[in-house]
Amino acid sequence: MSEKKDFINDEEIFRLLEEGKNPEKAEIREIFAKSKDMVRLEPAETAKLLQIQDEDLLEEMFSLAREIKEEVYGSRIVFFAPLYIGNNCINNCLYCGFRRDNKSIVRKTLTMDELRDEVIALEKNGQKRLILVYGEHPMYDADFIVKTIETVYETTAGSGEIRRVNINAAPMDVEGYRKLHEAGIGTFQIFQETYHHETYAKLHPKGDMKSDYQWRIYGLDRAIEGGIDDVGIGALFGLYDWKFEVMGLLYHTIHLEETFGGIGPHTISFPRIEPALDTPFTQQSKYKVSDEDFKKLVAIIRLSVPYTGMILTARESPEVRREVIPLGVSQIDAGSRIGIGGYAEAAKGYIPEKEQFHLGDIRSLDEVVREVCSIGCVPSFCTACYRAGRTGDHFMSLAKPGFVHKYCMTNALLTFKEYLLDCPSEETKRIGEAVIQKQLEAFEKESPEKRKFAEDKLKLIEQGKHDVYV
Repeated sequence: MSEKKDFINDEEIFRLLEEGKNPEKAEIREIFAKSKDMVRLEPAETAKLLQIQDEDLLEEMFSLAREIKEEVYGSRIVFFAPLYIGNNCINNCLYCGFRRDNKSIVRKTLTMDELRDEVIALEKNGQKRLILVYGEHPMYDADFIVKTIETVYETTAGSGEIRRVNINAAPMDVEGYRKLHEAGIGTFQIFQETYHHETYAKLHPKGDMKSDYQWRIYGLDRAIEGGIDDVGIGALFGLYDWKFEVMGLLYHTIHLEETFGGIGPHTISFPRIEPALDTPFTQQSKYKVSDEDFKKLVAIIRLSVPYTGMILTARESPEVRREVIPLGVSQIDAGSRIGIGGYAEAAKGYIPEKEQFHLGDIRSLDEVVREVCSIGCVPSFCTACYRAGRTGDHFMSLAKPGFVHKYCMTNALLTFKEYLLDCPSEETKRIGEAVIQKQLEAFEKESPEKRKFAEDKLKLIEQGKHDVYV
C-alpha cells in the first residue's frame, strides 16, 4: 500500500483549521447557501464552519442542518440493529475492550445455530436490517462472513425476516470483498478510528493487523473494486481532536467521490468513545467530545456532505439522541445488545462483562420507535433501495439532488405499518397510526394520487401481505 497516495495530509488540515479561525458572518452564510443547494463543501469551507463560535450562526447552522436532512431524506429515521458475531481479535488497540490482552473479556464466536437464535430474537422484535460485527481475526475471513450472511438471510421467524445485512469487519483484499458481494451484502463499513497519523500509530501497536494505516484507509477502495456498491466510513470521536476528525471524514469522502466517479460513502458514522471493561484509555483520553461540540460536529457533517446518510448509535444517551437526531441523522440503532449472544439472552438481563463498550441507550426497540414518533419523525425499516438496485451511483444520483425521499417516505410508511401490525405495544400502535395518517395528509398536499397510491399499498399490508415496497 506504500505506493498509494496518502490522501490525508495532516499539515494541510492543521493549516486550513488555522486559516479558518474568526470567519466573517458573510462568508459563513455563503457556505450555508452552498450546502442548501446540496453541494458538497470543500475542506477550506468546512474548516470555517468548525471555527464558528457566534451563537446566532450556530443556531442558523443547526436550523439549516434540520432543513437539509428533511429535504434529502424526509422525516423518516431508518432503524437497524448491530449483531456481534465474534469478539476474538489479534489487535491490541488501546481503546478497545476486545483488544487481545484484555483478559477480562469473555471470548466467544457464535455457532451457526446460535446465530439463528439471535436472528430469530431480532425478527420477533421487528428488526429488518442488521449490521454484523466481527473482531479482527483470521478466523473471521471472507468465507466465514459469507456463511454468516447466508445464515441470517435464510433464518425466518413467522412473518419476520432480515432483508438487509451490512458488515463491519476487518479490511480485506478485492477477492474477499467479491465473495461478500456475491452473498448479497448491503453496506461494508470500516472506521478509520482516527485520521491523525501520529495518534493512529500510538493507538495501534506496530506489527498488529490494524497498525497499517494505508491498508485500512484504502480498504473501502478495494471493497468498491470488489463490486460492493455501498460503503460506510466513520471515526471514533475522542481519540484525537474532533475538528481534525471531521476534516478527515470529508477528505475521505472527497477521495472516494473523485476515485469512483462521484460514488462517495453511503453512510458516515461518528460514535464517541465510551468506557469499556478494563480499558483505562477510555477514561483518560483528553480528547473527549462534549455534548455541545457533538451537536456541532453532527450539523457540520450534514452541511459538508448534504446527501450522505448519517448514523447515530446507541452509544449515546436517550437525551443526547433526542437532541441530535433532528440535526441531520438518517439512521439509528435501537434495542441493541452488543454482547456475543446478547439478544437471545436479553430476557436474563444485561451482560456488560461480555461487551466491547458501554451503551448509553439500552431501551427496547418499541420504546425508541415510540419516541421517534413523538418528535415528528417516521420510523422506517425499509430495504427497498438495496433490492431495487438503487445503490452506488444510482443511489447517489437520487440523493444528491434530494430526490431519494420521494421513494423513501412511501416505503417508510409501508415498513412502519408492517412493524405496527406485527410487534409493538398498544400505545406504540396508537401513536404510530397517527404518524401514518399525518404523513398521508402530507402526501395529499403534494398530490391526491400520491396519497391514494400509498393507501392502496397500505391496504395490502393490512390484508396480510408482507414486504410491499416501491
